[in-house]
Amino acid sequence: MSNNALHILKKYWGHDSFREPQHEIITSTLKGNDTIALLPTGGGKSICFQVPALIKEGVCLVISPLVALIQDQVDSLVKKNIKATTIPAGKTQDEIITLFDNIRFGNYKFLYLSPERLQSKFIQEKIRQLNVNLIAIDEAHCISEWGHDFRPSYLDLNILKELQPNVPFIALTATATKKVLIDIGQHLGMVNQKVFSKSFVRENLAYQVFDVNDKLGRLERILKKINAPIIVYVSSRKKTKEISNYLNAQGFKSTYYHGGLTSMEKQVAFDKWFSEECLVMVATNAFGMGIDKPNVRAVVHLNLPSSLENYTQEAGRAGRDGKKAFSVMLTNANDFRSFEENQTNKFPSIKEIKEVHQKLYQNFQIAKGELIDTAFSFNFLDFCSKYNFKHTKTKVALQLLGSNGIIELNTPINKRSTIQFLVRSNQLIELGKRKDYGFLIQTLLRLYGGVFEQPVSIDEFFIGKKIGATSFTVIEQLEKLETMEVLSYQKTGKNSELYFLQPREDDLAINRISKNITSFLNQKIKKSKQVLDFIQNKSICRAVLLVNYFNERINDCGICDVCLEKKKNSNNKDIEKLIIEILSRSSELFSQEICERINEKEEDILIHLRKLLANEVIGVTLYNKYFLK
Repeated sequence: MSNNALHILKKYWGHDSFREPQHEIITSTLKGNDTIALLPTGGGKSICFQVPALIKEGVCLVISPLVALIQDQVDSLVKKNIKATTIPAGKTQDEIITLFDNIRFGNYKFLYLSPERLQSKFIQEKIRQLNVNLIAIDEAHCISEWGHDFRPSYLDLNILKELQPNVPFIALTATATKKVLIDIGQHLGMVNQKVFSKSFVRENLAYQVFDVNDKLGRLERILKKINAPIIVYVSSRKKTKEISNYLNAQGFKSTYYHGGLTSMEKQVAFDKWFSEECLVMVATNAFGMGIDKPNVRAVVHLNLPSSLENYTQEAGRAGRDGKKAFSVMLTNANDFRSFEENQTNKFPSIKEIKEVHQKLYQNFQIAKGELIDTAFSFNFLDFCSKYNFKHTKTKVALQLLGSNGIIELNTPINKRSTIQFLVRSNQLIELGKRKDYGFLIQTLLRLYGGVFEQPVSIDEFFIGKKIGATSFTVIEQLEKLETMEVLSYQKTGKNSELYFLQPREDDLAINRISKNITSFLNQKIKKSKQVLDFIQNKSICRAVLLVNYFNERINDCGICDVCLEKKKNSNNKDIEKLIIEILSRSSELFSQEICERINEKEEDILIHLRKLLANEVIGVTLYNKYFLK
């Protein structure tokens, strides 16, 4: 088994050995044990289920909470020539039947599903027919109401035990308290599960919190001091671009990353940072999964993280090479005001959720008791504008309706713009000689085949890179070519696809899930309060606080801002004590004579001389000699 596992690790990932405790987890899984793996960020969780799944006959079923994350994982496996798939939104029943036939007879090794997808009776029956070798529950903390990202749909995952009773489970998470780990085992119906965890202790990582008025000024000083890869986390997509542009204007090389970028834009940004063409990555927390760059020297938070779990994950991306690294959080009074406002402005009440829910059905003219199983085109901004809803509260309300199985809302991942040329090739050759559109037309013909016969998917950003223009310029030129009837251009809209998963029942539907919603909102508030307590703490070592939160115990780290302040205060007391002791043995001494007898910096000694003088512990003669009073 050991040789098989190492062979697969080397073949697909290029590594010669496993990290501790990956091998033990894989061994437990291959023995058929239900297994829980708690590995801090960067611990290589995916390998723990992907390697055993590749060793065993059959397909591994992976439950993951984020559609975008699912697609990233599938794409990553496919690039390694490993057969993996998911069920995209909008597939008809016939298409899903074909997909499952391909899985059964096409030697597929991984099927990724969201927990909401699993609620379909039809999909449950198709899973029952599969030869499943392992069931992996990713982000397993979502199963517990005490977790930092509780999703009620995770509570229904125990149906998998009925569908595949003889298949072992592996539950994986990067951050979970003892209470959450117990919940995971109980909710999944695990029996005699094996629990593996890697310590959260990072002896090389200095956690530092600074209260500053000018965050950007302090950030600049940090970047000048640390000339190495850095991640700067901010709270909004808009800020990533603004702060990256600001840093570039100040002479720093930075790029930015957020969930709203296209796949190509994300890859370009990541490559610039990973290759160190740009040392600074300014990002939202969408930048995180799968990042394995060992020499990140600092992670800077310009805004408060939403939970200690998220903070630990994000901070943990620094110093994976074992060398000293820094997690720096910059705060000021505005952060605490924003926290209070968030409780009022971000989280909707049950009444507000009921209103959003009712207007969704009303917007699409769905009658009470009616269920329509086809997708609706949904524009979030138009919806908020139409009913005068606040964006932040409405977004959370829609997330809660989704996680509780009322709706499914997503942007089709693989949906791209298309073009098809409407003129003959000889006409196009003439157009290709024009100065205004010629280069674009030539590039399109070079990049995409079959554009005369049928619509072909394109990527405006990629085309822009090829012709040295922005994607906006490409779109503008394509739209002009369409008005000239040179081509047909179907631009991907900004609308999402909305599916109603339950018949319209208005308040009754929300009343059934109100307990879940209340629990979720209370947990969010509690998690935010824990972050504030961590920041405002000035007496307990920050590393001690963090690992205690995850049920571990350590001694003071000696390198966080709290520990350094304690050392400084202790040192101050030592200097004052030495001054008093020296003056008690001598009648009068010049400051230079005192400095010669104390092995500390002269400026520090002079500061304490002035302090002792101000407190009237010592005095000074007309000849500037100090004496003990």
